[in-house]
Amino acid sequence: MPADLAVIGLGHLGLPLAQAAVARGIDTIGYDPVRATDLAGGRLPCDGAESTLTAADVRRMLSGGFRPTVNPAELGRVRTAVICAPTPPAADRSLDLGQVADAARALAARLRPHTTVILESPAYPGTTEEFLRPILESGSGLRAGRDFHLAYSPGRLDPGNRSHGYAGTPKVIGGLTPACTESAATFYGRLTDKVVRARGPREAETVHLLETNYRHVNMALVNEMAVLCHDLGIDLWDVIRCAETKPFGFQAFRPGPGVGGHGVPLDVPNPTRGARPLRMVELAQQVNDRMPQYVIQRSATLLNEHGKSVRGARVLLLGVTYKPDLADQQGAPAQEAATRLMELGAAVSYHDPYVPNWSVLGRPVPRADSLYEAAADADLTILLQHHRTYDLQGLAVKAQLLLDTRGATPAGAAHRL
Repeated sequence: MPADLAVIGLGHLGLPLAQAAVARGIDTIGYDPVRATDLAGGRLPCDGAESTLTAADVRRMLSGGFRPTVNPAELGRVRTAVICAPTPPAADRSLDLGQVADAARALAARLRPHTTVILESPAYPGTTEEFLRPILESGSGLRAGRDFHLAYSPGRLDPGNRSHGYAGTPKVIGGLTPACTESAATFYGRLTDKVVRARGPREAETVHLLETNYRHVNMALVNEMAVLCHDLGIDLWDVIRCAETKPFGFQAFRPGPGVGGHGVPLDVPNPTRGARPLRMVELAQQVNDRMPQYVIQRSATLLNEHGKSVRGARVLLLGVTYKPDLADQQGAPAQEAATRLMELGAAVSYHDPYVPNWSVLGRPVPRADSLYEAAADADLTILLQHHRTYDLQGLAVKAQLLLDTRGATPAGAAHRL
């Protein structure tokens, strides 16, 4: 059966796109060899790649006509195909485009004239033209810009954001040709309230580069400010509270135990036409990567000040996801923090209402059933993620020592980062 849309890759980008399309009455298939079987059965995949949707959301999508599939033959009968394959960081921290290549080859073998192909996966400038285009053309015998449309649109989802949903977030489009841009813009115009046309795919790809690095650079700045203010005995949280009253030229970021999420810091491949590395991004990554270690240093100091050693200490970690009120653990600093504590000899346990099971160093970490009892029993409780279900005032009373890395407790109620 032909479909208006094929979403290739049903992870944190692809599944919300499919959900938005189905809600607008767009006949949608979802191709994913790993996740489609679970989704077709109304279940969320166990890999945790998509945590903003519930199983009930998936079942509603299925009743609305969504068809997850592991059969690539279905890709040959669609008008628009959007590639949302993950591009995880490789060992050298560059983006691994292997799954994008797999998706492109599966599509190319069945690509028909007049199809609109859009890449949404995180990518470097030039990926659409220099990496994706040759795979599609060689596999299909068709020519991009003449026989089929090709464009890039950066993913802009903010998981769990209740103010800016899919329809309310402008979509940036950069096509290989003006006709490619307009074809992609026509598609996204059915899903979003505003479409922004870039000059081309490289500009659209660089939008993603800028937006992602903006987050990491600003978080690195405020993380360095957190260390500085602690050394000087200054209340950084009060500094931020005052600074964010400025109505122009300032956006408040808040420190934390590290930077998680799917949007990894991006540098241009070196060399790319002689392009220089983004030194600010490299420095920001170094600063943010040090934050879990800094949290453990602060923890050790707190324990020492109260006559205890990290070795043998009972440490309770609160919130092991990368974002509040979501189950997604992608890049969460809790993993490194727990690893460092265990290596120092601490007895680590955790509590997270969204994570029923958690392993570190290949070993299951004990999960606290009674939060208040666990906090009272622990020598140190570390708030790594502030889920709304946490009563921090109550925890501050129960806990022997509470280190708040999110500035969520009232001043004086706990030791804050």
